[in-house]
Amino acid sequence: MKLNAMQAVDATPEAHAAFLAVTKVIKPSLRVIGLQDFIEMDLPARDTMMSPWLMTQSLNMIYGWRGVGKTHMSLGISYALACGSSCLNWKAGKPWRVLLVDGEMPGAALQERLAAIVASNGFKPEPGFLSIITPDLQQGAMPDLSTYEGQDAISEVAERVKADLIVIDNISCLIRGGGRENDAESWVNVSEWALLQRQAGRSILFIHHSGKNGQQRGTSKREDLLDVVISLRRPPDYDPASGACFEIHYEKARHLSGSDVDPIEAQLTVDSRGMSTWAWRTVSDSTFDRVVNLANEGLSQTEIASELEINRSNVSRAWRKAEESGLLEKRASEKGKNQYQKRSKGE
Repeated sequence: MKLNAMQAVDATPEAHAAFLAVTKVIKPSLRVIGLQDFIEMDLPARDTMMSPWLMTQSLNMIYGWRGVGKTHMSLGISYALACGSSCLNWKAGKPWRVLLVDGEMPGAALQERLAAIVASNGFKPEPGFLSIITPDLQQGAMPDLSTYEGQDAISEVAERVKADLIVIDNISCLIRGGGRENDAESWVNVSEWALLQRQAGRSILFIHHSGKNGQQRGTSKREDLLDVVISLRRPPDYDPASGACFEIHYEKARHLSGSDVDPIEAQLTVDSRGMSTWAWRTVSDSTFDRVVNLANEGLSQTEIASELEINRSNVSRAWRKAEESGLLEKRASEKGKNQYQKRSKGE
């Protein structure tokens, strides 16, 4: 009969002493190393799995509103990594083994999406490079990663398929216990498991939902541990008919800087044959095009800034660039000059 910590405290002194003795044997002592010895250690260098943001032995998150296209994104990333190809402006230099853990999609729907990706792609992964766990194929409930049993189940599969990356889609479906979602303590077990995966040489990509405030839902403590946090946001003039269309913003990226973290706008298009293609451009380019279109529709710079929910100075810069390129219709150009004159006079 197993004796847990609480039972050991209430047990007889002999039983408590036995419990402490067993714990001391089972629990390994912490390894300590001096500075010079640590610097001289031959540690494996981290590699780039998908340039520029996804590294080996990294913990990452992509989050966004329901229906924004998170699963399309996770499938595209998983497939590109397994093939050693690209997704948007992200490139995998070689194939990596991916374990995709989907927690909510019907099996037939997931199959349909993956089949469309395979049919639309010029690359195909080698057998064993993309492995899938999905609810409809299980005899019972999906593993709950807030429990040790659930963690062990996923870890065992990851070890078996030699996964370099585990994709958890999504947190709400696969981390169900451990208290309220906004409770920092509910993340402790999961963070320990994630660190063990990193220790084993694996990376993790968590997929998550946005909350009412637009930030990742639940405790912000999750982000403390993560190397990269990417937010998927609706463009200002989003049309539901556009399907999976979103802006990609890096909210945290420990190893990135400069143009690597420039936000981009992505859209998944599907033609009449069911072939899917990702199109992308920088958010600055998409903002410029929107300013030009709205200016030519007769809106003022103030109205455009309000419509696009951006700073007026950004509108002004795009407006000037459009004028210099001859992209503004005459009425828009005249309106811009009048606004400039009024501002110069302090009106």
